[in-house]
Amino acid sequence: MTPRRRVLLVGVLALLGGYWLPGLGKQVLAGVWWRAQTFCDLQTVGVVCEPVRPFIPVLPGLIELLILLAGVLAVWGAARWCLRPVRDLADPIADLGPQNLGHRIRRGGRDELGRLSRAIDDMMDRVTAGYEGQRRFAANASHELRTPLAVQRTLIEVGMSQSLTGEQLDLLTAQLLATNERNERLIEGLLALSESDQGLRSSTPQRLDEIVTSVLAAYADRAAEAGVTVESRLAPRVVPGERVLLERLVGNLVENGIKYNRPGGRLTVTVGEDPALTVTNTGQSVPGEAVAGLFEPFRRLARDRTNQGGGAGLGLAIARSITQAHDGIIAARPGEDGGLRVDVQLPAVR
Repeated sequence: MTPRRRVLLVGVLALLGGYWLPGLGKQVLAGVWWRAQTFCDLQTVGVVCEPVRPFIPVLPGLIELLILLAGVLAVWGAARWCLRPVRDLADPIADLGPQNLGHRIRRGGRDELGRLSRAIDDMMDRVTAGYEGQRRFAANASHELRTPLAVQRTLIEVGMSQSLTGEQLDLLTAQLLATNERNERLIEGLLALSESDQGLRSSTPQRLDEIVTSVLAAYADRAAEAGVTVESRLAPRVVPGERVLLERLVGNLVENGIKYNRPGGRLTVTVGEDPALTVTNTGQSVPGEAVAGLFEPFRRLARDRTNQGGGAGLGLAIARSITQAHDGIIAARPGEDGGLRVDVQLPAVR
């Protein structure tokens, strides 16, 4: 029986009891009183009743107290009976934990407990996805850090195993410096991802078009070196948020648009109402099924980890985290002329 039916049944019985019990109690009390008086009026037992006669006036109150205690016990038993399905649900919930994230209650029905069970199962699905994502992130981060550290160790061992000429020493130093710089970028990206996941410390109105203008000016030389033409279409737009994080968001998208473009390609940045920000490049074609995976940490279109292109694979992951911290939505799709188009929707200032 569902909890709703149990409560309904107990409520009906309580109403009937409240209607009938007072009269029934009076009848029982009157019957007991009359029988006690008749019994004590008999000459054969009158002597026995004499010591008890002073306590007879207390008898009605005692009977009422017994009826009240019986009612309390009945209510307590009815409450336990109504809540029994909830107690039965507590054991499966107690079994949930990190050691068995795949466990589900899977209780059917359309009653309240069925809805609660399905809500708990859905919550566990989200917890499992987050836990698996963190574990995968830790494994990928370990792999990404282990590879350059192994390269550094190899270079150092080579330098110590033999005498190097000046030219060889310069080459070895340059390789160690490049590997160290990549480690710095990776650690900086991990810190930025962690900070953006914590949410905003403060939120103030920010001119998104002005932020884009300053970021494009900072990346002008890099775009010129890569042979990428930058086009901007900036309309005034004010969004709530933190300027530093918004600059990082725009910077990551612009940097990716330049890095994964082709010589003679084009990078177009648009600021408008909906979406608030659009960044499009004309790089290599991106399969539609691979777009969603690009927002995962350390996920690149090329599966070869030895060709890093100077990046740590955290640009779009950080952009997604910053967008979510600003209550926005980021989405990507293959561009019409190759490359990738990234749209960022951000709330407007109220």
